[in-house]
Amino acid sequence: MKIDKALEAIEALGDNHVATSATTPLREDAFKLSDAEKIALIKEDVKHIMETLGLDLTDDSLKGTPQRVAKMFVNEIFSGLHPQRKPDASTFDNHYKYGEMLVEKNITVYSTCEHHLLPIVGRAHVAYISNGTVVGLSKMNRIVDYYAKRPQVQERLTMQIVQDLQVVLGTKDVACVIDAKHLCVNSRGIRDIESSTVTSEFGGKFKEQSVKREFLDYIKLDTTF
Repeated sequence: MKIDKALEAIEALGDNHVATSATTPLREDAFKLSDAEKIALIKEDVKHIMETLGLDLTDDSLKGTPQRVAKMFVNEIFSGLHPQRKPDASTFDNHYKYGEMLVEKNITVYSTCEHHLLPIVGRAHVAYISNGTVVGLSKMNRIVDYYAKRPQVQERLTMQIVQDLQVVLGTKDVACVIDAKHLCVNSRGIRDIESSTVTSEFGGKFKEQSVKREFLDYIKLDTTF
């Protein structure tokens, strides 16, 4: 009965990109297995999928695919699941007393939709107002990449970036806007190749209309060199 209800819930969700939590849903034993053990298990699962589809895994072009996919899952596109891979975000005192908004825009986002395991590709724009602490610019990119490298929902990704930087910087004054294409929409289902999805999260002063407007104006600036 529980299984039937679970299946009904999944069917009801359908293609809707709904996040159940701002925290990535992980089991308590998520990191019990080593990366090597996970790769070995996933390799067999991918092999089974390909064989079920009728593919000939003795073909030179296909025989290495299960291993490649398994390594890609663990070491690359889902590497952000492991907390040990979280980037160190060193902070510094704001000795130069810069008191205006700092914006890092056009940060490349490569993530994976958790509903169809298809790519999400786009740009993130992140800003904060220092309350006495600043963070290295590259660390903002690394934080975006860390949370993107896991099965995701764009709304959750946006919130996780803001929440992490709020902790790192010790301020609520952090904002993020992401504009991305979802291949589960572009390449399947409705197959709309033109549409993109925009999400935002505004904290602290960024909830004020004038500050929000300033941030949004910054990310529209042409920075072509």
